[in-house]
Amino acid sequence: MAVVDIAVIGAGVVGSAIARELVRHDLTVTLVDAADDVGTGTSKANTAIWHTGFDAKPGTLEAKLVARGHTLLAERADASGWPLERTGAVLVAWDDEQRGRLPQIVANAEAVGYRRIEPLTVEQVYQREPALGAGVTGGLLVPDEGLLDPWAVTLANATDAVVNGAALLLGATLTQVRVGASSEPHVISTTRGDVAARWLVNAAGLGSDVVDRLMGHDGFTVTPRRGELIVFDKLARPLVNHIVLPVPTTTTKGVLVSPTTYGNVLLGPTAHDVTDRTATGTTSAGLESLVEQGRRIMPALLRHEITATYAGLRAATEHADYCYDVFRDDRYVRVGGIRSTGVSAALALAERVVSDLSDAGVAVRERDDFTTFAMPNLAETGRRPFADPAAIARDPEYGRIVCFCERVSAGEIRDAFTQPVPARDPDGLRRRTRALMGRCQGFYCGARVTGLVARTGPGPVPRG
Repeated sequence: MAVVDIAVIGAGVVGSAIARELVRHDLTVTLVDAADDVGTGTSKANTAIWHTGFDAKPGTLEAKLVARGHTLLAERADASGWPLERTGAVLVAWDDEQRGRLPQIVANAEAVGYRRIEPLTVEQVYQREPALGAGVTGGLLVPDEGLLDPWAVTLANATDAVVNGAALLLGATLTQVRVGASSEPHVISTTRGDVAARWLVNAAGLGSDVVDRLMGHDGFTVTPRRGELIVFDKLARPLVNHIVLPVPTTTTKGVLVSPTTYGNVLLGPTAHDVTDRTATGTTSAGLESLVEQGRRIMPALLRHEITATYAGLRAATEHADYCYDVFRDDRYVRVGGIRSTGVSAALALAERVVSDLSDAGVAVRERDDFTTFAMPNLAETGRRPFADPAAIARDPEYGRIVCFCERVSAGEIRDAFTQPVPARDPDGLRRRTRALMGRCQGFYCGARVTGLVARTGPGPVPRG
């Protein structure tokens, strides 16, 4: 069995970013995930906010890495084809008690190094967000909060890792870890075979505590926190100019109203702890709660059609910070308990892992032949293939629309099944093209998309 330098467990946004950064530094890497695609856990179902970290707890690793990650995302966006929209956020107080907490939020932002937060009067809040409901008592402007596409970030990092030499082992449920003694490699047993590695990085998200125990540790317990969201039709988009944030509580950032890079509007999330790590279904109680809160926040939004609902699980733990540790003697890096800020912090987490591995004695040398794979644009703010005459002239399939709600072409669907990290099913196709995500939810185009899938893909689950 060949021995790789590093095995990364978990191909979500954090694990994929770590794998990408490792192969950028001339290390042999295997990226392992139990699912048949990358980014199928928390990374695919979240609010897609580009966080500044203004509300993170001062002194925590999370506060430091979210701030650093915000900068790194901006630096990488153009080269990797990631849409970022600096819409800014307006944090809204709805009663006197919430208004009284605004100075504390400003002080917290300054304590973590974010100094561009600005108080807003009631009149200024309504000038920025005229569609807000009655009863606003004050607010704050956070100008550097924004929108991102979490699917593109995950896919781009995983793809960069693969095209630069990482092995990707999907559909591989972890069953056992035989911890290597002294200089012997660890042997990671999965349902698709074994992987031998000198170091193991645990970025397993909702399963990170399970992997931690397989490595002989017991540092935390994941309690999945379910967040349900409602997606409103694109016709609602002109109602919302910024991300509209609530005053956070000790357990949740609360229910927000936010645009998306795809042109929709989100309402959510809820925050309920559950025991089932697969409980990603929405509930009638959760959705009714969101509708009730949405009617207060922005009444006009509730007059628009609902396109979809979904739920995601965050890897909440008993700790108030990320569960990050490097165990040099065990040749093990724990990257657990990465909650809703994971997308924003992912690149900084990857940077931190490589730096700490170097400090632990791993030979880290930056490559000069690293290749970046640019993801196709899915955002409304960029040019899509159907609107690009040059692209259509090169390949008429980009002018043949299959999904009319989201204006997805046959060429994009073909490409999704032939990428280095290809789609394998309709769910993976959604994340790569937006097909089936629109108003009709596949009612009109489902048969045509299924036909193209049958002719074009899916290929085999990749294994390196």
